[in-house]
Amino acid sequence: MSMTMRHIQCKSAGFIFPGHFKILQYCFLTFAAMLLPSCTYAQQYDTVSIFRVPVQLDSFVVKSSFDVNAFIRRVRSDTTFYKAFKNMRLVPYMADNDIRVFDKNNHVHASLKSRTKQITGKGCRSTKVLEEQTTGDFYKRDSDYRYYTAALYAHLFFAKEPVCNEDDIVAGEINAPENGAMAKSVYQLKQLIFNPGSKVSGVPFMGDRASIFDAGEAEKYDFKISLQSYDGEECYVFRITPQKGYEHKTLYDELTTWFRKSDLSIVARDYSLSYSTVVYDFNVRMKVRTTQVGGKLYPTYINYDGNWHVITKKRERVKFTTKVSY
Repeated sequence: MSMTMRHIQCKSAGFIFPGHFKILQYCFLTFAAMLLPSCTYAQQYDTVSIFRVPVQLDSFVVKSSFDVNAFIRRVRSDTTFYKAFKNMRLVPYMADNDIRVFDKNNHVHASLKSRTKQITGKGCRSTKVLEEQTTGDFYKRDSDYRYYTAALYAHLFFAKEPVCNEDDIVAGEINAPENGAMAKSVYQLKQLIFNPGSKVSGVPFMGDRASIFDAGEAEKYDFKISLQSYDGEECYVFRITPQKGYEHKTLYDELTTWFRKSDLSIVARDYSLSYSTVVYDFNVRMKVRTTQVGGKLYPTYINYDGNWHVITKKRERVKFTTKVSY
């Protein structure tokens, strides 16, 4: 399945590793937040709060008597995006996967291209590799993944052993994370990705920078809502970018979401996050596209372009693309 893509950006970083501190690797683990079923998502915002920061509306939106505060609440409490990824785990599909690792001169150092098939049945899913080609030192001698990003990608998208008893339920409160570094990072990242604008605690030196809808951070951003056609459908486009002078003082360089006008489900989302401290730095862009099949929403295109480094770890520059057909 091919799609006409618009540029999406997402910067982020930090991951938990043994040592004296923890850092979430936002740049790639965002996909863990989307896909790992360690918790459920809930709408947690009150229904009367008023967004105090000016929001720019184009003329088409203005003419439609648009309720800005209701829309902002919908953005913050959306469950359609999360549910699309949970739907993905319950149905068979074909996927074309392309992972490339780059050196400091932006030359491909190692790569993997594969075609996989998700098989479902009896409440379980598993992955069958139909084709695979690798270059460079993508694998270690013991056939394990040499690069952290590649290993996590495989963990998310390739189920070598059957995974069972999953569901697509997104109602209910976010459960407390299970024991273990991965579970805790997934818990935090689900808040970041599926609940954009919420505070994510536990990331050193990050402070409240993820709380883009709250006083103290919201004033650093421009918020715009427009009405555009996307893939033949009318969509509200909600775009957040740093105000002039705050480009290097914010977490999000861009957060753009296309909401289908008819039901406000998310058909596309672009992330661009970046941050730098003495302990870690990251610059990540992501593209996610969805489509409706049989009345349900599913991801069809996932693109990641990340450059991140954490102290004690070698810098990784990795790009990957997954195209899914159902």
